[in-house]
Amino acid sequence: MKFLTASLLLSIGLVQAAEHDVVIYGGTCAAVTSAVQVKKMGKSVIIVSPDKHLGGLSSGGLGFTDTGNKAVIGGLARDFYHRIYMHYDKDASWVQQKKAEYGNKGQGTPAMDGENRTMWIFEPHAAEQVFEDYIKEFGIEVVRDEWLDRAKGVKKEGDKITAITTLSGKTYAGKMFIDATYEGDLMAAAGVDYHVGREANSVYGEEHNGIQVGVLHHRHHFGAVKEKISPYKVPGDPKSGVLPRVSAEDPGVKGEGDKRVQAYCFRSCYTTDPSNRIPFPKPEGYDASQYEILLRVLNTGWGEFFEKFDPIPNHKTDTNNHGPFSFDNIGMNYDYPEASYERRREIIAEHRTYQQGLLWFVANDPRVPKKVQEELNKWGLPKDEFTDNGNWSHQLYIREARRMIGYYVMTENELRKKKPTPESVGMGSYTIDSHNVQRYITPEGYVQNEGDIGVSTNGPYEIAYGSLVPKKGQGSNLLVPVAMSATHIAYGSIRMEPVFMILGQSAATAAVFAIDDNLSVQQVPYVKLREQLLKDGQVLEYSGPKSSRGVDAKTIKGIVVDDSEAKKTGHWQESGAAKSFIGDGYSHDGNAKDGQASATFVAKLPKAGKYRVMLAAPPNSNRASNALTEVLHAGGVKRLKINLKEPQAGEGVFWFDLGEYEFEPEASLIISNTGADGYVVVDGVRWLPVEE
Repeated sequence: MKFLTASLLLSIGLVQAAEHDVVIYGGTCAAVTSAVQVKKMGKSVIIVSPDKHLGGLSSGGLGFTDTGNKAVIGGLARDFYHRIYMHYDKDASWVQQKKAEYGNKGQGTPAMDGENRTMWIFEPHAAEQVFEDYIKEFGIEVVRDEWLDRAKGVKKEGDKITAITTLSGKTYAGKMFIDATYEGDLMAAAGVDYHVGREANSVYGEEHNGIQVGVLHHRHHFGAVKEKISPYKVPGDPKSGVLPRVSAEDPGVKGEGDKRVQAYCFRSCYTTDPSNRIPFPKPEGYDASQYEILLRVLNTGWGEFFEKFDPIPNHKTDTNNHGPFSFDNIGMNYDYPEASYERRREIIAEHRTYQQGLLWFVANDPRVPKKVQEELNKWGLPKDEFTDNGNWSHQLYIREARRMIGYYVMTENELRKKKPTPESVGMGSYTIDSHNVQRYITPEGYVQNEGDIGVSTNGPYEIAYGSLVPKKGQGSNLLVPVAMSATHIAYGSIRMEPVFMILGQSAATAAVFAIDDNLSVQQVPYVKLREQLLKDGQVLEYSGPKSSRGVDAKTIKGIVVDDSEAKKTGHWQESGAAKSFIGDGYSHDGNAKDGQASATFVAKLPKAGKYRVMLAAPPNSNRASNALTEVLHAGGVKRLKINLKEPQAGEGVFWFDLGEYEFEPEASLIISNTGADGYVVVDGVRWLPVEE
């Protein structure tokens, strides 16, 4: 008998499983909000967590929250950020810094009644304490360091899960199950369909999915530096061999699918406070050659190394990837989503070695530019964070892993409002954002990153209930709010921590109704679900301002024509990745350099006369230095070549002054990518009356 497994003993009735109404597997923020909602609705629940620490990325270093439009963050998610505010409203929370010194960073807008204020920027330990407070306050049972037996630990009767067993032999039975892991481990072990990697654009009729060779967004590519970088050990000599962290494989064809996933990193926490600072450690297995390309980038004079050292309270930072060679460990995670636990631990360790090694390299290698080295040596690991893990985050940023192919698949078409979304159970609003997927060698023999995307969603979007549940017949009592059903490119926006909290609450609500009415999760009546979600503060649709970064054209002096009103020919793409813009976003030509893209702006002026013409376009080093612009004025046509890299900033928007001209009551401007040597980007045009 002693040789029988726990699962077999359970099946023959010799072991009594722990029974709960809802069993949640995972330790993420969604696991906690799911459990709280179940308890609030009067059901029993247990969190079976492979993690010792609750909260996932929210307590693992991502304290500079990616929110998008905060107005669509409701329910328990908003309550979490209210509790963060309450924490920092106490003087005792400000140990290394005065509250007044930090200022009002990260504060939300107070509600009409003066209550429910929010704060969106926080230290890791503060977030973890809020999650633990939820557990204590609601009396939620949690078992930690319990890992699902992915091979044989899911017991099903037909399409219904009856119990799960962990590697330690413990078994948990329930009426409903929620997979709240980043990896979708329970979902996959239960036999539910899923996808890993990028779908081809043709699969769901998308524009930005699949391989993105030739597409460069943000500043996470080698076009962001002044010089082209050689990938070879001896610059320019392929025979010398390829440097580490560069793939010699063919990157693939634009728009086609592959099995690659966007890069992971640790959202690590550093501090400049000497009393709380530990020097960056030299990791075991450190190899300076791994950072040769970074050295080459720094030696070009590239000065953005500290661009994403985002400040959080008490002289600390949430540090994210920024630039062509940074904290993202590009190409080293492809097998993580489906890897064994042992292999995943190896990948996580390799990422830690890579990232700590990068810090050690920049802080200590004599070849690093002195200015950069001296600045980094002001930083170190905080003594009071991650105290049981060498002051290093316990959670790798799993930006995507498995994604369920569920009852409904969210695509970029729903996010961009090209298709309606059925049965909303929450909203997202963050820019469609994929980090790089590979670093390859161009045909010209230079190194380049691929996969970085930043596309505007044109305001908040709804998320379908069907994207949280499996197809019929695959899981009648399983909900998946994190590894939910979405394409790679749609998941690039949905994958934000506030959204996971929102979807966790909605999934739990549906689970309780399925229990009460003895229904499958696919049969839960949406009218009833919607009523409860709204009652509990969830935001299911939105008609307010589309972006918190957008500037209302009505507030800008002069006659302003937004890019959304321009008549366009050729291929243009929408984006919202810049820090500010007019309206809901701006347009760019995708760096096509084909001479086919043009945008015509027509303004109805109040009267004929002299006007100053100004072009709005967010700057970047990848912009065209010679964007062909034609100003059609009363005296004819003025042709200009505009350097879109260097605007004049003003009124929350980046402007290019094109000069003064006489105009009749109707005025026009045309910008095109004819002969362009980089991205042609347009945000709007204004005609400003000149006082005589």
